[in-house]
Amino acid sequence: MNIINSLEWRYATKKFDPSKKLSDQQIETLKNAFNLTATSFGLQPIKMIVIQNKELQEKFVEYSYNQRQVADASHLLVLCIDTDTTTKDVNAYFDLEKKIRGVSEEVVSNFRKQLVEMYKNKSIEERQLSAKYQTYIALGNLMTVCAVEKIDACPFEGFIPEKIDELLNLKEKNLMSVLMMPVGYRADDDIISKMKKVRKPLNETIIEIS
Repeated sequence: MNIINSLEWRYATKKFDPSKKLSDQQIETLKNAFNLTATSFGLQPIKMIVIQNKELQEKFVEYSYNQRQVADASHLLVLCIDTDTTTKDVNAYFDLEKKIRGVSEEVVSNFRKQLVEMYKNKSIEERQLSAKYQTYIALGNLMTVCAVEKIDACPFEGFIPEKIDELLNLKEKNLMSVLMMPVGYRADDDIISKMKKVRKPLNETIIEIS
């Protein structure tokens, strides 16, 4: 399928087949896709937790407004942000850039100072909000990769973050949950999968300027 056909095929899966599992290779693809997602300045203030544990997934149902996808999916992906982006994080990025690209400190020093100063001048709320926006970029990227790879998925905001953080001990990891995405295979009796996609015509959503 070409990319548009793949996007036509995908939908927010309402019912997963709990008997079907994604392969290790499919999960590896999703992990790499997440890691390759664009982030502001390349700082990657986001993390993804990959869960394949039915007992644990079942506990998510209560804190996801009783939506069964979190338990019935093959895997559950939880997208998180670092609780803060500090000078240490900024410096770690530039140190990694020097190592990977083989550039000198002279090449990165001005940009390093600029970013350190920029993040110092933001409040912690602003730094967290910036990181949260970036989880949505990652989510969109993952949804597209899932469509291309014929992996069913459901983007998820409908959960209680504080309870999920507690369940996964995220505070101890200096993380906060923002989004979830169950992934796997649609159930044969998920009636939504047979329905036509509802979208406005292009002339109502696209503005072209020549």
